[in-house]
Amino acid sequence: MGIESVRPIETKPAAQRLLSLDALRGFDMFWIMGGEDIVKEAAVLTKWPWLVALAGQFHHPEWNGFTLYDLIFPLFLFMAGTAMPFSFEKRLERGDSRAQLYRHVIVRGLILVLLGMIYNGLLRFDWPNTRLPSVLGRIGLAYMFAALIVLSTNVRGQIMWIVGVLVGYWALLRFVPVPGFGAHDLSPGHTLTDWIDRSLIPGRLHVGNRDPEGILATIPAIGTALLGAVTGQWLKNVRYSGYVKVAGMLAAGAVCLFLAWLWNFEFPINKNLWTSSFVLRCAGLSLWFLAVFYLVIDVWHFQWWAFLFIVIGSNSILIYMAPRFLDFDHAAHFFFDGLLRNTGAYQPLLWESSIVLLKWLLLYLFYRKKIFLRV
Repeated sequence: MGIESVRPIETKPAAQRLLSLDALRGFDMFWIMGGEDIVKEAAVLTKWPWLVALAGQFHHPEWNGFTLYDLIFPLFLFMAGTAMPFSFEKRLERGDSRAQLYRHVIVRGLILVLLGMIYNGLLRFDWPNTRLPSVLGRIGLAYMFAALIVLSTNVRGQIMWIVGVLVGYWALLRFVPVPGFGAHDLSPGHTLTDWIDRSLIPGRLHVGNRDPEGILATIPAIGTALLGAVTGQWLKNVRYSGYVKVAGMLAAGAVCLFLAWLWNFEFPINKNLWTSSFVLRCAGLSLWFLAVFYLVIDVWHFQWWAFLFIVIGSNSILIYMAPRFLDFDHAAHFFFDGLLRNTGAYQPLLWESSIVLLKWLLLYLFYRKKIFLRV
């Protein structure tokens, strides 16, 4: 991990760099940095049906099921996979050896695991109550193994790996008996995934007897990253026009959504278990989102609006980690209490907006100084 000085995105994009990917990453992180709270407060204030419906999507189902909030995490991992072919090609062109690439992805994956532990409170040194699994840890491990596969296989091999990890994970949960519960019991705490986490992970699990970012469910998450990597190679292919690439992503997304719907009857869509049907549902939606962003930004070159999200996406790890070290609530009180004191019913909405504004301004400062946190 390090702080790198690079050119701002809009000044001189790297060869074949996708602004749409930077913007979509920022769009994804916008909801994590407080966008969801803005929507919720706006829905309470206005009572507009479409806002109320959108606000109702910002929660995770208790177990089976799906909301758009479930997409935030896998969309980020999908985009990490999409960026792989571009990143690897750039490193090879500048003279890095394949051995250096292998070392880079392993180190990057392990650093993300460490950052995830720090995010969960590792530095408090309260060992019995420390949770080791994390969102960043899942991203780090899934990225690392997917990257090693991408570096070692062609597209056909990667598709075979995708099928293998998704079918293999289903087979494990379908046929391997769990002590005390038997095979194919997908109730909370009864699954093979949960049993392995209880048996092997020290410290605290997120939900008592289970953890949504545990060990075995990292296997299908590798499939999420690989689906992104295959998409990245499709986008990098110079033989096809932008419109053909958009059509391909829309069609592939529809196929993924159909397969997810079909598989849901046997293997329910479930973020906690990161089921194979969940992988396909998220891949389908990720493909559709990326197709729209790619069409508007990279094909039509309608880009000015995306700057808001590019600033966020350029320092996504920084803004994810920052709330663990910076008190944005306190800063918002310092700067905005006087302005918001007499705003009445609008105060909750303006308050949440002020926190997001402070975070964005911090990212913009880093962006203008050409400083980006890289792992």
